[in-house]
Amino acid sequence: MEDLLGQACALAAAITWAFALVLFKRSGEQIPPLALNLFKNAVGIVLLALTLLAMGEGVSVLGGFPSGDVYILLLSGIIGIALADTVFFHSLNLLGVGVVSIVDCAYSPLVIFFSWWLLLEELSVSHYLGAGLILAGVLMASRVAPPPDRTRGQLVLGILLGVSSMAMMAFGIVLAKPVLDDFPLLWATLLRLLAGTLILALLALGSSRRRALWSAFRPSAVWRVSIPASVLGAYLAMVLWMAGFKYTRAALAGILNQTTIIFAIIFASLLLKEPFTRRKAVAVALALAGVVLVTVAPV
Repeated sequence: MEDLLGQACALAAAITWAFALVLFKRSGEQIPPLALNLFKNAVGIVLLALTLLAMGEGVSVLGGFPSGDVYILLLSGIIGIALADTVFFHSLNLLGVGVVSIVDCAYSPLVIFFSWWLLLEELSVSHYLGAGLILAGVLMASRVAPPPDRTRGQLVLGILLGVSSMAMMAFGIVLAKPVLDDFPLLWATLLRLLAGTLILALLALGSSRRRALWSAFRPSAVWRVSIPASVLGAYLAMVLWMAGFKYTRAALAGILNQTTIIFAIIFASLLLKEPFTRRKAVAVALALAGVVLVTVAPV
């Protein structure tokens, strides 16, 4: 039963993140990547803190867990949120939702790899074949015509940044997996966000463009998009994503998260009017075939 709950949460996280992705693309047209990451994390922290307050789960809860577990969650947040998300928003600005969703398919084989490396989860031939198909989809995406205001070089750079982001995100969450098995879900989510946000805040304070970066926190018209995006992406999707990894196997959660590609491309076509070309369709088909192959393989 718990395993099914984890799978349901992983799938729900994919849908929620896909919609948030469209909103983040709109927000990123006016807010720099570092500032947008900092803003969304701040919204997530406030909502998580209010939720914990309403549930009566104070800081004293952490006293029952080894300090090493807390440090692992903090490190996981620095890698998977401060670094990965900022790089991801750069990639999103360069690629658009449709292409970045295909590049996101690198996430599941990377989760599987790190699960094998760090957690000793077994891999089968089907996993390798599926990962190969996903990689083929990502490579096919690199041949997609760049957005009207982007060059081929920017398209390739965006793909490299996107894959790097997925690697950091996968490593960060798999690193935290052993701790998540017993740690309170909301506190684990909040600790990761706090660590990632602290690093981002220090980077913003030290930047020569700090005035522009902190301007994201001044009320403006873009809040109509950036606040809903942050609520969905840094609160709801984040909690569901963490729950998926907590209640089911890391590799399986990562694979189910990958279905976000379907929903993201649908939402991008409907809301952002991004074209769904034949080459993009082939890239999606290859990537999804890889996801399906990995899903049906024994984990």
